[in-house]
Amino acid sequence: MNLEIGAKIKQLRLARGMTQEQLGKPLRLSAQAVSKWESGVSQS
Repeated sequence: MNLEIGAKIKQLRLARGMTQEQLGKPLRLSAQAVSKWESGVSQS
């Protein structure tokens, strides 16, 4: 995933006062998956 997109996901998540777990739960993703998105590690 593009690092700029990951940074935007993190910015929006933090602006809403959400944890990575809270963001991932309705998407059926782990906090670790959200972390990878935000850091640009995940390619999908």
